[in-house]
Amino acid sequence: MNSRIEKEMAYKQIEGNKQKVASDPYRLHYHIMPPVGLLNDPNGFVFFKGQYHIFYQWNPFATNHGPKFWGHSISEDLVHWKEAPIALVPDKWYDKDGCYSGSAIVFQDKIYVFYTGNVIDDEGNRNSYQCMAVSIDGVHFEKKGPVIHVPDGYTAHFRDPKVFFNNGKWFMVLGAQTEEETGEAVLYTSSDLKTWIFKGTLVGAESNGLEDFGYMWECPDIFRLGDKDILLVCPQGIPARGFQYQNIFQSGYFSGQIDYDNVSFLHDSFVELDRGFDFYAPQTTVDTKGRRLLFGWLGNAEVGESKHPTVKYNWIHALTIPRYLEWRNGKLWQRPVKELEKLYEDETYYDNVVIDNKKPITLPYVYGNVFAIKLEIKNWQASELIVQIGESKLIYDQTSQVFTFQRKSFTASHAIESRHCVLKSLKEMFIFKDTSSMEIFLNDGEEVFSSRIFDDLEAKDVIFKAEGNVTINIKKWNVKKITKY
Repeated sequence: MNSRIEKEMAYKQIEGNKQKVASDPYRLHYHIMPPVGLLNDPNGFVFFKGQYHIFYQWNPFATNHGPKFWGHSISEDLVHWKEAPIALVPDKWYDKDGCYSGSAIVFQDKIYVFYTGNVIDDEGNRNSYQCMAVSIDGVHFEKKGPVIHVPDGYTAHFRDPKVFFNNGKWFMVLGAQTEEETGEAVLYTSSDLKTWIFKGTLVGAESNGLEDFGYMWECPDIFRLGDKDILLVCPQGIPARGFQYQNIFQSGYFSGQIDYDNVSFLHDSFVELDRGFDFYAPQTTVDTKGRRLLFGWLGNAEVGESKHPTVKYNWIHALTIPRYLEWRNGKLWQRPVKELEKLYEDETYYDNVVIDNKKPITLPYVYGNVFAIKLEIKNWQASELIVQIGESKLIYDQTSQVFTFQRKSFTASHAIESRHCVLKSLKEMFIFKDTSSMEIFLNDGEEVFSSRIFDDLEAKDVIFKAEGNVTINIKKWNVKKITKY
């Protein structure tokens, strides 16, 4: 099938489902979502000629993981996004079963995108190719075909190229699976973006003290922040350990020092990037302000996807709000970008609110389905603080030094499920609620919980409870709706 026909079919899907998708009461107000069908990994995040570009994995024809297109959104401020024409269509021999995840760079006033072409033969065997496409205007892309084939020693699970420039050379980091079925991040280098030389394994399971660390590593991203080299990566197949690794697939980072000449990485332990239920495949870029910005997928694998309430409205999943990264106190901190303040309205402020164990309290105007709220702890003389938002709960237990997020399960009736992290003290919570999502930033971004939630939409109250006495300042804003679909 040719590109024009594929695009026409996708646009017909959008137009034919526009009213149904828009009628979903769980449709988000200020997140990037698919106009129809399934969205997953953010791809090709880049700043080009005064605009931010974010691409995403997209199946316009169903709410499951079929052949992937690259959807495309453009913004001048990271807040107001315009849906651009479809960027990539699976229409060539080397990507006929999906234009899988990848990245973008700007070079010589052009956008170069690199992605994995997925091919399934008649016997069901997979082949993968790392492919390149180029755009002069940032909207229309010309495919140049494969630039890398899978090297010896690896399976066809070899994908998600992230290209970056370092010390006068182009590098590409890829997620890979060895023939022994262990996960790795591997490195290539190039002088012209066309001819790529395999340099070897940067790091992987069964190396650098990483015993049994997954059968496949996806969506790698390398950058330097502060005095550290950071590798973001998504290992698949790590067993749960206490509060850690509770989701089906994990997303986190290693920090340390990369030796690009000898292809080695002296790194610290793996740290999860987000503690919530729904976060995966993050990708970063740098803008003209020098900020390291991040988008993640507000989802995680196929578990429970058929039971998402949005499926009956012919769409599923979203991207996180944009964040910027800092290296502080030996770890990555994430904070919502300041530009989101453009969406705030109807500010409500309460100073020195005392929460005690006498009775739960609510406050006038502090409620809703779509809002941002910042809670600043001024005085803590309690063992526990609970903030209930709708049917979800945020709980900090000072005695055990554990923060917990609880939500109502949408896969098991009447079940409550939880995610946790260790937190020595609670100083601040910054919460972004958007109909069916919640992103919680603790202590100015020290820890983050990102999750989809499908509460009763009539459950709009924000309720404060404490065991003991807590004094807090509260700022709450309604958030404008910017969704086009």
